[in-house]
Amino acid sequence: MTAEPLRPTHAGPYVAEDLDRIPDLPPHTELIDGNLIFVSPQAFFHLLAINAINSALERTVPPDLLVADRMTVRLDDKNRVEPDVLVVDNAALGSILQTSFGAVDVLLVVEVISPESRTRDRKEKPGKYAAAGIPHFWIVDNIGEKTVVEVFKLDQDLGSYELVGRFDGAFELQEPFPVALDLWEIDKRRS
Repeated sequence: MTAEPLRPTHAGPYVAEDLDRIPDLPPHTELIDGNLIFVSPQAFFHLLAINAINSALERTVPPDLLVADRMTVRLDDKNRVEPDVLVVDNAALGSILQTSFGAVDVLLVVEVISPESRTRDRKEKPGKYAAAGIPHFWIVDNIGEKTVVEVFKLDQDLGSYELVGRFDGAFELQEPFPVALDLWEIDKRRS
């Protein structure tokens, strides 16, 4: 016997599993504090940044890890968010039909800032990612004519992220695994 799909009849609160049961949700719907968040159309910068980060991570990701983009992460019962890029433990992939990963399996989340998501990605999500124990968090932003990546690492004792560095152009990181990024590729595509 299959369950009848849930039809939203109220403004919430919803739970993480509801994202799989509510029919006809717009793509990239998130759940934050039990509320459905509908994402606005993305700017071309957003696409360029996601592709560049994905490509850089794919080149050096260890074989026991998987790079994914725009998959949801279940942080808790009331929060299921969709980072732009994430790195998860390969063992977390149970089926090609799965729609989310648990926070415990996530090593890195990357948020590319859009005008409509700025507050959510800079203020709300970092605290939720830290509380869920995700060790690494990056923010990619369009500042003036440059693409900038802010790299954060979870301080387990404080339960919050500490800034590791702010980078533009080409740079290399050793954590969460060795990776080289060239943001000039994004910046050249702007013109």
